[in-house]
Amino acid sequence: MAVHLQREIDKLKRMILEQCAIVEENFRKAVRSLERGDLALAREVIEKDNEIDKLEVELEEDCLKVLALHQPVAVDLRFIISVLKINQSLERIGDMAVKIAFATEQHAHFGESGTKYELSTMADKTKSMLKRSLDALVEMDTELARQVREDDEEVNDLKRRVYASIVEDLKQDPDKTEYLLSVNGVARYLERIGDHASKIAEDVIYMSEAVILRHRDHE
Repeated sequence: MAVHLQREIDKLKRMILEQCAIVEENFRKAVRSLERGDLALAREVIEKDNEIDKLEVELEEDCLKVLALHQPVAVDLRFIISVLKINQSLERIGDMAVKIAFATEQHAHFGESGTKYELSTMADKTKSMLKRSLDALVEMDTELARQVREDDEEVNDLKRRVYASIVEDLKQDPDKTEYLLSVNGVARYLERIGDHASKIAEDVIYMSEAVILRHRDHE
């Protein structure tokens, strides 16, 4: 039984790492499409989401099968629970990447391209958070995971600054309302990706240390 369980866990590891790679790359492409006004790249991001959704369902089903057939305990149980949660976070990051890609199309419609305000800074910070949260997962590095959690508030601050700038510009140029609302949407999507990167980091800590950090103040 132990050998069969280990094989299943190894399979889950491969699947979650594959999902990590696909989601991270799709998010990077989404940001690049926005920065460059690249509609073809935006369409790639949107089409790739079907693969992410399919893998998310397969991974969840495999996790549930292992739970039902092998009834794992202790470290193995924590691993499977964490994979289920990380899998869900990755799928939602994929959804946010698609929304950013749609924003690329919207901005082209408005005659705008590129990232304005502090969106590039925010995108860079969010990409860094996601990369390091996934690195923490691969290496089981709880110190790196804790650093990711600490960075989440910086992304939140950037989101507030972007919003304040948009409000001021709305007062000056109400004709750009629809475009500015789309910009605010991108900032919100980036903030949500930062939140999910932080959740992945928390799951890494839970997986490794059996410590639940959700709803606690940052250490």
